[in-house]
Amino acid sequence: MNIDLTKMYDISMPITHDMKVYKGKEEKRPVLAAQSTFLTGSAYESVITMNMHTGSHIDSNLHMIDGGSTVESLNIKELLTKCRVIDLSECTNSISKEDLVNKNIQSGSFLLFKTRNSTEDILEKDFIYLDRTGASYLAELDIAGVGTDGLGIERAQSDHKTHLVLMNKGIHILEGLRLADIEEGEYFLSALPILISGAEASPIRAVLIGLS
Repeated sequence: MNIDLTKMYDISMPITHDMKVYKGKEEKRPVLAAQSTFLTGSAYESVITMNMHTGSHIDSNLHMIDGGSTVESLNIKELLTKCRVIDLSECTNSISKEDLVNKNIQSGSFLLFKTRNSTEDILEKDFIYLDRTGASYLAELDIAGVGTDGLGIERAQSDHKTHLVLMNKGIHILEGLRLADIEEGEYFLSALPILISGAEASPIRAVLIGLS
């Protein structure tokens, strides 16, 4: 595998107070404050208060499983990997098994789903999500990871079945990716989390690099 550093794409969401957040909830908006240092007044420092599930981030099992694994246990080698972007713009509500069966998905794949979430103003509304049939299908195929351009891999599922099916198979979950300008195909992915001990999720700076 040869990577082409001239073809690098930032697929992360910028962190701002006015960014899109899950269901548009005000309490989920990040708060940033810039201030000069109190000692000398000659330097600037910033403070941010932010939910771990804001913008582009990775979930660890503790998010949905009591006693589950946390961010520091993630194998970051698995988040520096070849991946495949699949265009699912035809999906109007959710991504189901039916939408995936003809996509020639291979065991061990790391998949990123490009949907209407990247191109339409639906992130805080009824964004496209992966339903339980789609999650079960991916688990059966034993993929390595899945990323979505929605603010969640699921949307208002009271039993959190999508999360649980994937987590119980050790499948990495990335949420909040920006894929509007990304063409379907294969790339190298870097999606490293901040090393936050004991956390159930972490922000990521997600980058795709072209392959040659």
